[in-house]
Amino acid sequence: MIEHLFNREGMGKRTRKSLKAGLPPGTMIHVGERKTEKVKITVIDYDQEQFQEREVGSVEECLPFRDAPTVTWINVDGLHEVKVLERFGECFNLHPLVLEDIVATDQRPKVEDFGEYIFIVLKMLFYDEGRKALTAEQVSLILGHNFVLSFQEKEGDVFNSLRKRIKTEKSLVRGREADYLAYALIDSVVDSYFAILEKLGEDIEDIEDELVVDAKPETLQALHELKRAMIILRKSVWPLREIIGGLERDETKLIKKPTRIYLRDVYDHTIQVIDTIETYRDMVSGMLEIYLSSISNRMNEVMKVLTVIATIFIPLTFVVGVYGMNFNTKVSPYNMPELNWGWGYPAVWVVMILVAVSMSLYFKKKRWI
Repeated sequence: MIEHLFNREGMGKRTRKSLKAGLPPGTMIHVGERKTEKVKITVIDYDQEQFQEREVGSVEECLPFRDAPTVTWINVDGLHEVKVLERFGECFNLHPLVLEDIVATDQRPKVEDFGEYIFIVLKMLFYDEGRKALTAEQVSLILGHNFVLSFQEKEGDVFNSLRKRIKTEKSLVRGREADYLAYALIDSVVDSYFAILEKLGEDIEDIEDELVVDAKPETLQALHELKRAMIILRKSVWPLREIIGGLERDETKLIKKPTRIYLRDVYDHTIQVIDTIETYRDMVSGMLEIYLSSISNRMNEVMKVLTVIATIFIPLTFVVGVYGMNFNTKVSPYNMPELNWGWGYPAVWVVMILVAVSMSLYFKKKRWI
């Protein structure tokens, strides 16, 4: 069953998952933003002797590769055309729930064994250095006996180095089967996490320097962006440990014993990424506390200066208030001789200056200023 549900703002906007409420299982609704205008299907077919790569215009052109003795990688860019994905489901005997998960791009990374094929969901991450923001894209992999299907939301991925290795005639991947290709795709995704962590580490160092020198409101914004990036990374990587561990231990016939050794290596890399993420999370949390403490200390310093100034002016205000009463000395029985004294005005200034200086010296001696 296929449904086309989009919000009021148009085809290019985000489809809300709440629109799926109440629909039967297997209903295909593209949940997410339409990131490409046209679905692009690319086929890479190879073995140790030959290699070919071409873009096809329809799913039917992929059928000859389904049962070919060579290894075939079929990559699909664009998930909004659910009819195309339905044709893939018919041609490769994919379960409706698998197709539903492919078009719902907010899936948690996972792996499911359907016997004739294995369904894997990963999160491919990209870091925008200009905006200092991390974005995630869902990648769905289907490993069959001699083929791998990959479904991406848009063009552009982290698999270019793998494509170059496949084109190299004597490369290791050319002499292996489809399970090794699936491993290589997963490995490329995990390796991209290291590059992102390096950039995040540089940003953390820069913000640490700002905290020491001069913390600004922009620093707090940068800290929140880093915290958001850590959350995205953690949500993407933590389930991946379970996925790779399951692929390594599962007794499926689709993954050969030689490939399990490489999966164990990816598992180790995943653990390293998780450890680094946890370290960065602790650092960002500590930096946020340092920022709040520095702002609080700065506020305390300002309040201390204002309090000292107010304290100095309290006696001065009292003196000025006394001699500003303007009582008529001719009528009043009490005399204020200073009011009619020629040196009264300079004398009051001298007294006020002496009071202010004496209080300032006292505060300095007490190290209050």
